Amino acid sequence: MSAPDIDTQVLVVGAGPVGLMLAGELALGGADVVVLERRTGPLTESRASTLHARTMELLDQRGLLEELGTPPAGGPGHFGGTRLDLTTDSPYSGQWKVPQVRTEELLEGWATRLGARVVKGHRLTDLRTAPHTVEATAEAEPGPGGAASALRVRAAYVVGCDGESSTVRGLAGFAFPGRDATRELLRADVADVQVPDRRFERHPGGLAISARGPGGVTRVMVHEYGAPVGREPGPPSFARVADTWRRVTGDDIGGGAPLWLNSFGDALRQASQYRRGRILLAGDAAHHQMPVGGQALNLGLQDAANLGWKLAAEVRGTAGPGLLDSYHAERHPAGRRVLDNIAAQALLLLGGSGTEQVRSLFGELLREPRVRAHLAGTIAGVDVRYAAEPGAHRLVGARVPYLRFGTGTDTAEGPGSSFAALRPGRGVLVDLGGRPTPVLAAVAPWRDGRVDVVAATPEPGGAAPEFTSALLRPDGHVAWADGTVPELEEALRRWFGPAARR
Repeated sequence: MSAPDIDTQVLVVGAGPVGLMLAGELALGGADVVVLERRTGPLTESRASTLHARTMELLDQRGLLEELGTPPAGGPGHFGGTRLDLTTDSPYSGQWKVPQVRTEELLEGWATRLGARVVKGHRLTDLRTAPHTVEATAEAEPGPGGAASALRVRAAYVVGCDGESSTVRGLAGFAFPGRDATRELLRADVADVQVPDRRFERHPGGLAISARGPGGVTRVMVHEYGAPVGREPGPPSFARVADTWRRVTGDDIGGGAPLWLNSFGDALRQASQYRRGRILLAGDAAHHQMPVGGQALNLGLQDAANLGWKLAAEVRGTAGPGLLDSYHAERHPAGRRVLDNIAAQALLLLGGSGTEQVRSLFGELLREPRVRAHLAGTIAGVDVRYAAEPGAHRLVGARVPYLRFGTGTDTAEGPGSSFAALRPGRGVLVDLGGRPTPVLAAVAPWRDGRVDVVAATPEPGGAAPEFTSALLRPDGHVAWADGTVPELEEALRRWFGPAARR
């Protein structure tokens, strides 16, 4: 067999936000990574544009927010069309508007600076697995002479980040159970129209949403109660969008200039497994859901943050037994919870007159602070808590709280916060005790590039810390806090592999 065109440790298929986030995480963790993308250039439409609090935290933990700048706030949130205050305990409460093209530009720049290679204009056509490798074949767009050329890539692992119609998922034989859409929302970005802004405006015949954005472009979304889901290939025609808009609202947008057309339904599917041997799935390739409230994009980015450091450790040979399997064990339940949340929202949002009583009752419940806080945490992604051993500190499995450090960090230019401490992409032992302890001695065998130590004091006047010592995973979740030294050593072995020989 001839040599492949590209040899790499990890092949990521799909250069959307999830694939690029994963590529950056892998490269940060020391893995050689190639990203394969069928598009030849950047997006020309807006697509997903909402970033939630947990995603903003992840960007901060990688030092990307300064480059991104301060995006505009996305206004009030909602649950199934009912207004919802998204205030949480995050420093990035609320929702933030960032066009997907800008998110991709940011993440691609970061990943390539770290050494990831992005190969565009190639469509995956075949995957073949061997005991220690996966070989992928991709076809390039036909050249000037009309003939398409093939590219062969050999990798230790392949990750499908190629969307809801994932080629990787199909070629690798992943089961994708669930249900098809029974309701549909039509969407269009239209220039040269004048319609009032509408926020989840319910009419006798359907639901209408419209908002005028930068550059005078208006985004319209419309659902007609009882209308069948369109089965035509590709996006809906503008004539169909305009006719539906007129029937629901009485307004005529037919004279506008459509810039982008799209539709999405309430289909709900999730891969039974996120890993099959050397092939894994992340983002919409692993779960297909209605993109209500921006949760789909954010769920996928959080998949990437969970998987990247684990797969990098696997290919570097430093992972302990079961580390890579913990990706499915943690993210599949997290995905299922979000999908159930979205299914409930889809029923409230697109249901007809038969749901009005439920909507009214739900509106009353949202006035209860605990109900509001629970739903806001779910949508923002800040309430994700991975499984912990019985009796563990209440922070174990949860995301690390934002904590600013005062003087006394272990280096002159030590990190200024618990988020900044995670920027190298390694584990971190944060000790706030102010003096050497057995905890610091216990972590020494892992201070070979796998785990950093930050000995610091909390910033005066800041929030009271919830721990004295805590071990943080590279994805910002707490692996151990204020337990015994043997428990710390067990957490170190579980998440960062065997101790180095002394």
